[in-house]
Amino acid sequence: MLKSNFFSLSLPTMMAVSCFLGASASESVLAQTGAQDNAAQGTEVPSDDPSDPNNLRPLTQADSLLSLQGGEKLMDEASEAINEENYDLAVTKLQQARKVFNQLSNFHLQLANSFSGIDTKVYDAQRDKALKTGQMRDSATYQLALVHRAQDQAELAVPLLVQIIRSQNPTTDLGQKSYQQLYELGFVDVPFADEAQAATSN
Repeated sequence: MLKSNFFSLSLPTMMAVSCFLGASASESVLAQTGAQDNAAQGTEVPSDDPSDPNNLRPLTQADSLLSLQGGEKLMDEASEAINEENYDLAVTKLQQARKVFNQLSNFHLQLANSFSGIDTKVYDAQRDKALKTGQMRDSATYQLALVHRAQDQAELAVPLLVQIIRSQNPTTDLGQKSYQQLYELGFVDVPFADEAQAATSN
């Protein structure tokens, strides 16, 4: 029953867009010349795919602790530890993943705010990344709360579950699951179901 809860969440995927501004006329000419040279040599501009060996940007690699791929790697390692019932290691990995996703979400949000009213594409791209990494942070937080519950440490799980509800909103799937955990732990006495869920049940 507990293990099924660990894998009930699916990490959402959202697209990321990049935009380069302010190139001067001479820089544009150089860029076009470089593109023609690459085409002549049969080479391609490296993509954002971290598995692409031509992608040499350090923060797109899985071994970077300040990247989406780095956070996902920590989540995978936490899942392996949970399968092996090594909860102490799982706690460590989930805390690290939570920290990475939280930092990423804050940084992307700060960038989005900086470009608000200046460049819509950059603003939208950074805001989408902030939302995506914020969702992943909350997912890691939920998994961490479940591990604490498995360790009979309800006092550690409750603050994490409350944080998720504040971040997500009680009506979201993760918010409802977090409140249900609080109810099962006995921290709250009144069960909750939003109107849509109640209508479906009826």
